[in-house]
Amino acid sequence: MMKIYLMEHVIGAIAYDENGNVIDYISNPKDLGKVTEELIDNEKGTPLSVSIELLKKINPQEVVVENEAEVPKLQALGYKVIYEPHNKISRLFRESLPKVAIDIKFANSEDEYYNFLHELSLEYTRRKLRSAAQKRDLLAIQAVRAMDDIDKTINLFSERLREWYSIHFPELDKLIEDHEQYATIVSRFGDRELLSKDALKELGFNEQKINRILDAAKKSIGADISEDDLSAMRMIANTILDLYNIRRNLTNYLEGVMKEVAPNVTALVGPALGARLLSLAGSLDELAKMPASTIQVLGAEKALFRALRSGSRPPKHGVIFQYPAIHTSPRWQRGKIARALAAKLAIAARVDAFSGRFIGDQLNEQLKKRIDEIKEKYAQPPPRKPQQQPQKQQEKGKKGGKRKGKRK
Repeated sequence: MMKIYLMEHVIGAIAYDENGNVIDYISNPKDLGKVTEELIDNEKGTPLSVSIELLKKINPQEVVVENEAEVPKLQALGYKVIYEPHNKISRLFRESLPKVAIDIKFANSEDEYYNFLHELSLEYTRRKLRSAAQKRDLLAIQAVRAMDDIDKTINLFSERLREWYSIHFPELDKLIEDHEQYATIVSRFGDRELLSKDALKELGFNEQKINRILDAAKKSIGADISEDDLSAMRMIANTILDLYNIRRNLTNYLEGVMKEVAPNVTALVGPALGARLLSLAGSLDELAKMPASTIQVLGAEKALFRALRSGSRPPKHGVIFQYPAIHTSPRWQRGKIARALAAKLAIAARVDAFSGRFIGDQLNEQLKKRIDEIKEKYAQPPPRKPQQQPQKQQEKGKKGGKRKGKRK
């Protein structure tokens, strides 16, 4: 019964017997592109073409391999395959790789062998990075991170604009809370004396708000400033408005990408929250591998580790707190709703990553039904448990009681 140890490498396929002697070999052509493609396919379980050719030539009864992924395909070809990683023959093979490369006429010298290996490593890395970059979930992740950066920038610029424009019209700061509306007023009017009822109505303000703004403008204690000063403020206001437009465009783009990449996750929590979950997990594949309990606390890692260290209560939810049914519910219901949502998200992510079927409507219906059950069953807050005294204080109390008993 013929048993061989099949060694697959960049240099080719070599068959050894149990004593470490070379039975036969077929060397790879020095085609950088072809070898790279075969190595990438080999990771997924496809044997090298030279390996199949060598097996047909030798026709062994047993084949020992190190790559577990290619076992099923070799068995399908009719060979009895044994998976044995780090066997003694493979160790001998690796110890003398440059010499083997010369012996099977893959290279004429060690330098030639190492030069080819270097070029192949670069090409292999380039191909892997390119294939990773082609994953659409990474585009969604970058988009939502860009939106978060824009939000931070808008807040920073808006605070600066409010402080700056308050020199001229300080009362407007409390009257207009929305940053975009505030920037629009500064950009469009500048001087408080140019504010008019019709213009403010065009911006969407109601009658009551308009009257309050105009009244504040007439009685303002702010300083009069030059047109040059107002032009500088308008530049900041225009920048803020541009950032709002960019954010809206990114939101539309993100919605399209998420519906393509993760339609079931998007159907459950929307494109923005879905993309944030992908961002925290690293990718759709990583999110799909996570248990529901991990998805539930994504984004609350600091609080979780602090709870583990101190023994305090762990967080009940992470970034999924943004889901409307969680943050609008009473405190005692949030943890249960978060757990139900995380369970459905785990299913949705796995279907998106590995199946591609759309079951978002079904998951949504099941989730809403579960949320209704939680709200009905836990409509009232649970009774508060009496606080227990620390163990040391209890021991002191017992000791004190004993002493008092003796004095009597």
